[in-house]
Amino acid sequence: MLEIRHLRTLSALRSAGSLVRAAQLLNLTQSALSHQIKLLEDRYGGPLFERKSVPIGFTATGARLLKLADLLLPEIETAEREVARLTQGDTGQLRVALECPTCFDWLMPVLDEFRKRWPEVEIDLVSGFHGEPEELLRSGEADLAIGASCGADFTTFPLFRYETLVVMAQKHRLAAQRRLQAADFEGETLITYPMPAQRVDLIREVLAPANIHFQRRSAELTVAVLQLVASRRGIAALPNWAIKNYIEYDYVIARPVGEHGLWSELYVSVPPAQQHKAYVLDFVNVIREQCASSLDGIKLLS
Repeated sequence: MLEIRHLRTLSALRSAGSLVRAAQLLNLTQSALSHQIKLLEDRYGGPLFERKSVPIGFTATGARLLKLADLLLPEIETAEREVARLTQGDTGQLRVALECPTCFDWLMPVLDEFRKRWPEVEIDLVSGFHGEPEELLRSGEADLAIGASCGADFTTFPLFRYETLVVMAQKHRLAAQRRLQAADFEGETLITYPMPAQRVDLIREVLAPANIHFQRRSAELTVAVLQLVASRRGIAALPNWAIKNYIEYDYVIARPVGEHGLWSELYVSVPPAQQHKAYVLDFVNVIREQCASSLDGIKLLS
């Protein structure tokens, strides 16, 4: 029997563009997702999509089921939100604090989609970027924070993992190296956002443990950081999604750190009183959905 979860699977597969990312989006293992698809294909007597096409191309059968998904899923999601409004109320406030300045790059489309779904909820950004967002949550100045986990006092919702890459000018002395190690940063100027050193992943995870000596300079905007890098004022460590366009246009170059790369995780943190509100849960879902389909190189967390 065709079920709603099957339609959601096909929709996620189209949005994510691959089995791996669709499984992450649905909080399933890849084997569980493959098994579910195989059962569907056995039921309908043929493949639903082309395994080797990039992006994924759907067969006539798969496309017909997707058409059904596009018809039914929005109605189901709207009904679920309306039921939540009836049981929890349809108004509220969501003040969002950002620890990570680069999150702003993908947050605007998220806010636009959220406002369509929850027009009665007042959503706003707490001015500026915050190196200690948990203090804003404790004081009641923010209702939700996006960044690293804010700790045991708060409820956290996992978003995704991303790789931090080191960006440098085209002819920087380290440009010839395929990967960078801690010792390579000795004497360099590291350009970061104005936040505590313990919040900068490269410093906390790589440079401080190796007792590397470096200079530090700060800039508030990503474009300002990259401009300083391109003019050979220093190097920077930024998320892969934030530098993609600059790399493609040869404005700067990027190198991974260490044998396996420097990976970080992003979370939504809220005070316990907020954790069961339907619009908070839907806000997290919108972030995951939007980022799974628009940000290259991330791995959704389950």
